[in-house]
Amino acid sequence: MNLFDIVIIGGGIVGTSIARELSRYRLSLALLEKESELAFGVSKSNSGIIHPGTQNPVNSLKGRLCVQGNFLIRKIARDLGVDFKEVGELIVAFNEEEASRLVEIKKDAEKLGVPKLKIVGRKWLRIHEPNLSGEAVKALYAPTAGIISPYRMVYDLAENAVANGVEIHTETKVESIVRSNHFEIFTTKGAFKARYIINASGLYADEVSKMAGIDDFKIRPRKGEEFILDKKKEYLTNHLLFPLPSKVSKGFLVIKTSDGNPMIGPTAEDILDKTDLATTDMGFKKVLIAARRLIPSIDENDIIAYFAGLRPVAGDDFIIRHEEKAPGFINVAGIQSPGLTAAPTIALMVVNILKRAGMKLKKKPDFIGKRKKTIHLFAMPLERTRKLIEKDSTYGDMVCRCEMVSIREIRDAIGRGARTLDGIKFRTRAQAGRCHGSFCTTRIMKILSQELKKSLTEVTKRGGASEVIKGERS
Repeated sequence: MNLFDIVIIGGGIVGTSIARELSRYRLSLALLEKESELAFGVSKSNSGIIHPGTQNPVNSLKGRLCVQGNFLIRKIARDLGVDFKEVGELIVAFNEEEASRLVEIKKDAEKLGVPKLKIVGRKWLRIHEPNLSGEAVKALYAPTAGIISPYRMVYDLAENAVANGVEIHTETKVESIVRSNHFEIFTTKGAFKARYIINASGLYADEVSKMAGIDDFKIRPRKGEEFILDKKKEYLTNHLLFPLPSKVSKGFLVIKTSDGNPMIGPTAEDILDKTDLATTDMGFKKVLIAARRLIPSIDENDIIAYFAGLRPVAGDDFIIRHEEKAPGFINVAGIQSPGLTAAPTIALMVVNILKRAGMKLKKKPDFIGKRKKTIHLFAMPLERTRKLIEKDSTYGDMVCRCEMVSIREIRDAIGRGARTLDGIKFRTRAQAGRCHGSFCTTRIMKILSQELKKSLTEVTKRGGASEVIKGERS
């Protein structure tokens, strides 16, 4: 059993950001993820918004990390080849009383350091957001808001971390932790030893923390139901649209996404079950009514998919700390919104915590800071696609017609670590169109079967007991 300098528990956006940042140093590192693939937990349901920092308390850790992360994420996206688009956000007011709150939000955001904010009126809104409700009177405009693919960012961070020596172990659920001269971490895939543990396990951070003897916080799942529109509505809005925020939520949004499909939602319902991802008629009606207040032309027939995600709430702010009661154990918990935006800064904060804890960190002279951008035909001009097909005909063999995904892209995704249908979907968007994979799923299964040398009955949707085919006829 190898003794690692650091073991990271959790393979979402926070865990992989930390892994990639720590891979700059001469350390032995492992990342453990209980699911079959990375990004299958909280990160899979992230809306992909890179927040500017306009809706966080002035003295909050999450607010400070969000503003810094908004700046850092641009370089990370360039280095790793993740598509980041700065589209800006509008917090919309529908009367003068609401408009007065925009002034307060602007002042607080400026104290945090959010740049280029301005309050815009009806004339500006008619020109720059023509589909917005005519009842909107003013909006707070934050141009530094952006959109990115949360899952592709996870995979690209992880791939870069692996290129720099990080071991990643999936289907490795932590079951107990024992502390002696070091930590022994007992999992479903055997035991691991570590000098330090970084707990970035999302919804289960409280349970992992309790294994190390720290039991002073509780993760409460907050369910958010969201609804995806057809890609033909890609230009429904020019910006991310927000209503005025409430105490527990940023409200029901109309969201541009990096893949083109607009999204509406989310709801915000505190629940007890960490596995409850059901959508509801009530949630749908609430979101649709609220979204139509912003964009009256939204038609429920344009909605092609429903899904729900759970935010790991542990109070009003993030918990990021070295635990004195368990020296060497670092909790990174309660990372709800704006966790995606803050992730790069969280990683830097963890590095500083390790330094203060006495770990000597020496940078690698041979750190690989960049990776080649993954080819996605759906994001590429037709002329460049033609040139790719001329060089490799498998780029012209379309597996998913809705999202224009070729067999070459499917095979490349498997080569990069995809092992399930959802793993393919998150990396390539195959199965994410209006037909929900009715055209391409069987072919993707055959490709997975061939490339992984598995039978079709062993191919799963998302790992575990999610097999799609019960048996094959001889």
